[in-house]
Amino acid sequence: MPTVALSELLGATVYDPSGAASGRVREVTLAPQEDRSRITSLIVKTKAGNRILPFAAVSQINGGVRASTSATEWGAANGTEGLFLLERDLLDQQVIDINGRKVVRVNDVDLQLDSQKIAGQMHPVLRVHSVDVGARGAVRRLLRGIAPKTALQALVGRIPPRNIPWNFVDVIETDPARRVKLNISHDGLAKLHPADIADIVEDLAPDERQAVFQTLDEETAAEALEEVEPKVQKSIVESLEPGKAADIVEEMDPDAAADLLNELPQERTEEILVQMEPEAQQEVVELLEHKEETAAGRMTTEFLALPVAATVQNAIDSMREFEGGVEVVSTIYLVDSRGTLVGAVPLARIVLVPPSTPMLSLTQEPLILTHETTRENEVAELFDKYNLLTLPVVDEKNKLTGVITSDDVISMLRAKL
Repeated sequence: MPTVALSELLGATVYDPSGAASGRVREVTLAPQEDRSRITSLIVKTKAGNRILPFAAVSQINGGVRASTSATEWGAANGTEGLFLLERDLLDQQVIDINGRKVVRVNDVDLQLDSQKIAGQMHPVLRVHSVDVGARGAVRRLLRGIAPKTALQALVGRIPPRNIPWNFVDVIETDPARRVKLNISHDGLAKLHPADIADIVEDLAPDERQAVFQTLDEETAAEALEEVEPKVQKSIVESLEPGKAADIVEEMDPDAAADLLNELPQERTEEILVQMEPEAQQEVVELLEHKEETAAGRMTTEFLALPVAATVQNAIDSMREFEGGVEVVSTIYLVDSRGTLVGAVPLARIVLVPPSTPMLSLTQEPLILTHETTRENEVAELFDKYNLLTLPVVDEKNKLTGVITSDDVISMLRAKL
């Protein structure tokens, strides 16, 4: 199917049915709430002012735009509410390439020309095919009108294309009201790994980061926020409304949430805590009471602990109901009636044994643990020495109060770099 570059369509002469020039293309529009890729209309600059030419009234695009109606029938372009304008809203703007997992700048837009039979007659259909983020689009726009058309086409043809299919592009819109009207979301971005989302977000401006987090669901936003650099974390949470921030913080691991809130001004922390559900709030408040540079300050209170008499079947049932992070499930802990830590069972040990097997018979020896007041550098040394995935944390009475994961240690070491 033939394609036309947006930069070539902009400024093109529009001819009426008699062949007379009626104006020039000033903008190309989409109505995303109806169709994310199909061109809805052209805004044409005429002697009588800007007019909207519905694309249904375009009969041909070839050396200009041929309209099937006269300019007097085109409505005045008094407003563009609900329309996405390709030059204004896309050219030279940063967008998210969800396939390449990066932020890119749009140099041009490739439009695909097709045809559709309506009432027995063929009519042209124009769709956004891809965005050009390479030198080809930049050169085409820079030299358009300066270099002869044939020379420019020859030059552009020698430049390797760098295009991103339109369905892999997430547009960033910072105005909340306009974002809703244009049906702009970040569903594609939300499907990426949280670490990739974090990398992308860190490349955006503060208001763009806020726009992205406003549209992500709370669980995805929480997972991504945990991967973001601490300074950027703080900036994002401070930019969000307390209610939205609280919804996201609730979905974070309690230790990560406590670390984040500990970096915020006290007034802001209190605003967020007040908006949180009581149970989640209590978990975070308890962790905030511990010093960050200790084991208690690094631990999460989400872990799997079973009674000392539990069986493998009990462990399987508990895992099915567990809502905490996957990394915590690598070890299941056994406690007595007072909550005292008795043993640790690696997940791998329960895979090949009968469901009736007592968990106590599968415990790993020796039992490696640490106390709440242990310094974080000693915690890191324990992980390194024993190749740990998780490390249980106990209080002065050996009661299990939390667990530190290898992810926590990695985050701690990254913060020190």
